[in-house]
Amino acid sequence: MIYTFLSWNVNGIRAAQRKGLIEWLQKENPDVLAIQETKAHFEQLDDSLTSVSGYHSYWAQAERKGYSGVCVYSREKAINQQSGLGNSSFDSEGRTLVLEFKDFTIYNIYFPNGKMNKERLKFKLDFYDQVIKSLAIKLKQYKKPIILCGDFNTAHCEIDLSRPKENSKFSGFLPAERALIDKLIDLGMVDSFRHLNKQPQNYTWWDLKTGARGRNIGWRIDYFFIDRNSLSCLRDAFIMETVYGSDHCPVGIRIKC
Repeated sequence: MIYTFLSWNVNGIRAAQRKGLIEWLQKENPDVLAIQETKAHFEQLDDSLTSVSGYHSYWAQAERKGYSGVCVYSREKAINQQSGLGNSSFDSEGRTLVLEFKDFTIYNIYFPNGKMNKERLKFKLDFYDQVIKSLAIKLKQYKKPIILCGDFNTAHCEIDLSRPKENSKFSGFLPAERALIDKLIDLGMVDSFRHLNKQPQNYTWWDLKTGARGRNIGWRIDYFFIDRNSLSCLRDAFIMETVYGSDHCPVGIRIKC
């Protein structure tokens, strides 16, 4: 069976709802849609978001209202679900959902932004380490494809942003952040888009204030990784740059299980 996965930082799920998120979901008809930055508690949402026809929904919310949060819509019902990484300092921000299905496990993660100050940068780096530890355990135990997707808040290589030299000293493209994506790859995870597409000027986030999207001055910070042992299952990886509604655009993969 071929599964289609989509991932999108919607910058507020209620705002995305008003812009046609559910209509877009039903039109695209993916098997799994992973969403980051929901910015909502479950009780703030109406049935049109929590009970989408044909989909099961899973949610992780931050303790703080209007902040962070992730969700997953899936056609199949998950066998197991885990909200968080087992560390209360990270899990209080509602950044992680891990769902196991019959044919695969998916991590939907909204990685922290480290631009605010040194403390948040450290929080981001420590969060990455926690994700890597979780994946290392899963990779040793697991026989089905492991998929990691979400907003990583980090561009990995110079090809992944428009102005690498100008941004080399800012969070989002710091050597310490990029090294953690290297560590993910060393662990056995593969950047699906770069595996299939080596072309520059492929971005997933653009600054709204400067109108950067119209000039394609952007960053590729939204990813799908798949474990190396399952790489033969990968059929496609793509960026949906013509889809609007957020400062990010959706990304996707197709795999055959």
